[in-house]
Amino acid sequence: MSTVRFLTGITTSGTPHLGNYVGSIRPSVRASKTQGVESFYFLADYHALIKVDEPARIQRSTLEIAASWLAAGLDPAHVTFYRQSDVPEIPELTWFLTCVTGKGVLNRAHAYKASVDKNTAAGVDPDADVTAGLFMYPVLMGADILMFNAHKVPVGRDQIQHIEMARDMAASFNHRYGEHFVPPQAEIEESVATLPGLDGRKMSKSYDNTIPLFSSREQLKKLIASIKTDSRAPGDPKDTEGSALFQIYQAFASEAETATLRQAYADGIAWGDAKALLLDRIDQEIAPMRAAYEDYMAHPEKVEALLLAGAQKARAIATPFMGRLRAAVGLRKLNTGTETQVVKTVKVALASFKQYREKDGQFYFKLVDSTGALLLQSKGFESPKVAGQAIGQMQRDGATALTALQAQLEPLSTTAHTAVVQALTALALAAEKP
Repeated sequence: MSTVRFLTGITTSGTPHLGNYVGSIRPSVRASKTQGVESFYFLADYHALIKVDEPARIQRSTLEIAASWLAAGLDPAHVTFYRQSDVPEIPELTWFLTCVTGKGVLNRAHAYKASVDKNTAAGVDPDADVTAGLFMYPVLMGADILMFNAHKVPVGRDQIQHIEMARDMAASFNHRYGEHFVPPQAEIEESVATLPGLDGRKMSKSYDNTIPLFSSREQLKKLIASIKTDSRAPGDPKDTEGSALFQIYQAFASEAETATLRQAYADGIAWGDAKALLLDRIDQEIAPMRAAYEDYMAHPEKVEALLLAGAQKARAIATPFMGRLRAAVGLRKLNTGTETQVVKTVKVALASFKQYREKDGQFYFKLVDSTGALLLQSKGFESPKVAGQAIGQMQRDGATALTALQAQLEPLSTTAHTAVVQALTALALAAEKP
């Protein structure tokens, strides 16, 4: 396969922060614009259930993270952007991988070992409060990656072990059932693999030391002011090594800007001045995205439509692949042979566009399903050419065109919106097939 597949996800357990941005969102959006790359981005809401038992928080986080990715420049028309729980093949694959993964491998997982060590130090049962979900976390992550045979997975250095486990799962399954999975590789941007938080530890929701990605400038100023520094006075040379402030600045600045601040440290820059520089440098990059983010947050139906469309694209790959895997392991119809069965694609009657002219002299179009029922109605156009261009955009871009053409379409109810998203996605997928 000449096309390289990138895959990355963010757990929907809290508000996205600068660490998520520089470590995952920004590099993955850049990768999506690279020639010869096929990108998959997902909201890891199944993973969130391991950490969070607040339904409203998971829902809110899903919207916030999706809106952040979109505001940062992710184009759903050119990538596969989906919510993990909208692809039921992923938990099914998790079980398949569970059956070929040794318990000893999972015993060595960092998160599980950390919980056991903490309990042991406290003198309680080593597995106290350790759920099977935490123990099985690496298998679910393996399924996320192997479901789409991702070649490269952008991760922080602390996540490399999970990629290695996914490689082991792929090898174990392939050894038993034939070559089905591609062994993935970790993709790390060394300078920003792990961003420090306000207290110098890794920026993490778990430590409550994060800087929310789309804080207002005033909020950002207040948070940056609270970044932990040492007691060296203005004029005293300062160390860049171990300085959370410097490391965060470096993640946003160019090499020349970083070199300038490094020299300022050596010259004894005041901490207040260094924090002012950091505020300006972060806001320079984030401010242009804020309006888009706030618009998505105010219109969650737009985000929902994009995720539903993305799930359709993801399942167009996952469903037939899972069918092949089911056949490979022996989950087959009883009236078939013992050889691996070829999964047949079920042909579905597609929706279609109808273009016409009304007595008012305007040109209109409508989208109807295979039974002729109305799904979508346009407003009037001055010429048939412009109406045709709108139809062409929807046939080409699928459900993502709904937002761009919103002013030219009659409003949709939530129920109708879902049906239209599914119909347009099916049309776009059909148009892509040779």
